[in-house]
Amino acid sequence: MPISITGTGTITGISAGGLPDDCITTAEIAGSAVTPAKLSGAQSGSAPIFGARAWVHFDGTRNEGDTGASTDGANVKIRASGNVSSVLKNSAGDYTVSFTIAMADANYCAVVSCGGPGTSWVATSMNTTGGGTEVAPTVSTCRFQTGYAMGVGTFAELKYNYFAAFR
Repeated sequence: MPISITGTGTITGISAGGLPDDCITTAEIAGSAVTPAKLSGAQSGSAPIFGARAWVHFDGTRNEGDTGASTDGANVKIRASGNVSSVLKNSAGDYTVSFTIAMADANYCAVVSCGGPGTSWVATSMNTTGGGTEVAPTVSTCRFQTGYAMGVGTFAELKYNYFAAFR
């Protein structure tokens, strides 16, 4: 059969294979809501599912190009990320994550976890500067600190840092 294109943008004469008829329904792909039925199917219950709007796994001890130790005022090495354009090292253990696409508002939930070889009692602090001044999250950035909770709670550059934002 010859392929033809009409003035309305309709293409005929093409055969697509690979998926058997009726294996995916419109209800499974239409709409913007994420539901358990649209995921792997292993979920149970009727509570809504909210995916991370941004996430990053980074090394706070290395610079962006992985050519040396991280330096204040420069970006650190991102290992993997989604909707994160950069992670800026403000000072030792003090970071600002920048989103590639801005959040709808600043009312997202940011979660941070961190660690490194031989570390224990690791802690994080959200939305403050290294000096303790409050820095509110914005639609485009979120600031946090990492460090050791033992003793005086010193901020520190750690090798394994994880950040996620949910909204």
